Amino acid sequence: MGLLLLIMAFSADAQRKKAPPSRVGSSIVDDSTKTVYGPATSRWTTESGLFDNRPNYRPLDTAVNNYDKWTHVQRFNNYYKDLGVMGTAMSPIFPEVPVVVGGTSGFTTYDPYYTSAEPHYFDTKSPYSRMFLIWGGNGRAMTQIEFSRNINPRWNFGFNYRPILVDKQIQSKGKGDSQTTSHYYDFYTTYASKNNHYLLLFSFRRMLHRVNENGGVVKTASDPYEKYFDVRAATNLTAAKTEAFRVNFHLLQQYQLSSPFQLYHIADYTEQSNVFSDDAKQENPNYFDHYEKVGSDTTKPHDRTTFFTMQQEAGVKGNVSKLFYSAYYKLRTIKYSNQYLNDIALAVSTSANESYLGGRLSLKMDSLTEITGSAEYLLGGYYRIEGHIQTPWLEGSFVNSLSKPGTMQMVYRGSHDYWNHAFVGINSTQARGFLKLKAGAIQLTGGVTFNLLHNYVYFKEVDPVDPVDKQRVLPYQSSGSQSTMAPEVKGSFRFLRNLYFRPQVIYTTLIANADNALSIPKLFVNSQLAYENMLFKGHLQMQMGVDVHWQSTYYATGYDPVIQQFYIQNTVISPSFPMVDLFFSGKMRRGRFFVKYNNFSQAFSKVGYMPTPGYPITRPMIDIGFDFLLFD
Repeated sequence: MGLLLLIMAFSADAQRKKAPPSRVGSSIVDDSTKTVYGPATSRWTTESGLFDNRPNYRPLDTAVNNYDKWTHVQRFNNYYKDLGVMGTAMSPIFPEVPVVVGGTSGFTTYDPYYTSAEPHYFDTKSPYSRMFLIWGGNGRAMTQIEFSRNINPRWNFGFNYRPILVDKQIQSKGKGDSQTTSHYYDFYTTYASKNNHYLLLFSFRRMLHRVNENGGVVKTASDPYEKYFDVRAATNLTAAKTEAFRVNFHLLQQYQLSSPFQLYHIADYTEQSNVFSDDAKQENPNYFDHYEKVGSDTTKPHDRTTFFTMQQEAGVKGNVSKLFYSAYYKLRTIKYSNQYLNDIALAVSTSANESYLGGRLSLKMDSLTEITGSAEYLLGGYYRIEGHIQTPWLEGSFVNSLSKPGTMQMVYRGSHDYWNHAFVGINSTQARGFLKLKAGAIQLTGGVTFNLLHNYVYFKEVDPVDPVDKQRVLPYQSSGSQSTMAPEVKGSFRFLRNLYFRPQVIYTTLIANADNALSIPKLFVNSQLAYENMLFKGHLQMQMGVDVHWQSTYYATGYDPVIQQFYIQNTVISPSFPMVDLFFSGKMRRGRFFVKYNNFSQAFSKVGYMPTPGYPITRPMIDIGFDFLLFD
């Protein structure tokens, strides 16, 4: 931390002496008489914006609305569930269309902690630093340290560091008895030539995410439901650990030959590994359904699966009036490895060279209306087609893909699991359409989402005759189709001048569900009642209120920590339960803060919400968070 602060101080001093102007379109700032650096002078954009030739550098977000939603489940609007505790494995509530049509590792439960941390690219007039600190109740904490500065008007450098530290919430031995320890950091830079014909983006990202798995609460049929929420309850595992590691080198460079014609190149190297380890001497042997004879020491399993990707993409792009286009060729080399598969004849290849052809069109009529379409074809028959429309009164999308199943779902061997399958491609289709109405203090959006799956691959719990010798959770490929229709209504209603009511309701109907491969709550509700105002002559911007999440009773997917996979089960019901959070968020000058009381409703009952069977939600507690911004 000392070295970090020293770097910030040195950078601040160096840039304060130069105070260079921003990029094209900005003016030099005179800071001799007053402080002018702030959120509007440290602007950011995304890689997609730079790639589309629409950098749209925007000021920093300093709003207080929803500032208190710091856990990943809350940040994703409850569309994901976890194991009841921040930092644990996550799974989407609703079906999703795969983004990658080629080979993948198949391990996705820790993806949200990595993908949601993708760096932004900055243009700063002064060194910019941000520290966001969260002290959650009962040993739950997260920090975000962000720094960026312009070396000169055309060259920017920055980094992020984001640790997550969470203590055990059940069977805790006290402060420091860790459940999740996660460290993410990245370095990035952007460079543009003097004539802006050449642009380079480079980033390095790394995440090491470790979780001490408890396997859920031990409960017999005769035990009351309240036992799940006893912090002293026995757990199924005591020494098991899972680990997710990611590292990525990313380079984008482009050169403009003329306004409607640019050449570009993107290179990526990615390594992903997932590990399960344990000490069998400390565990109940009846918990495990199968023992595979692997490794030299079966009492201390260490199952590691690694997935390498090397990707090169080259193409052309440009703007013709209001139309943006791109066309490319992509070569992707993948390799999946597991130390226990070397002596087995595999049903599918674990390495491949994939060749893609693709392109994109985007027609931006004005700042509010845009139509986009893209297509990608992987030689061999796999593809993804996507289209979007965005207008002031309508938004819609259509995605159809034929993608390879995850490699792990087809071939895997570890201390407690083994399978070897040759699954065919998965066909996924999603169509969404929403009408938007805005009339004074009322904003209303209504529409529907359709999902259609064919040859869907999923994990399912089976009921073996001999549970000791036969595996209980295995991957399957559905022989039929699954289709859902989900009407949705959401809105924002302002009344009594400063009160806001923001409801969202999704009603999901399973039109077809071959093999019972999907399990989705019929009703899904988010709502917020908040008071928002500027107080003390505008010196305090605040939001206070209550957030409520509720979903109907259903058979939520279970979780197998050994293979880090969620699976279909029909033995344990997750009852409906209102998750109620009280919050107060405020902003004074360049600092923001919040105080939040989590799971208020459980404080008045003996039970609570259980997002995953056997894993109760975090009990009622208070979280405090604040951040502050520095610009010199």
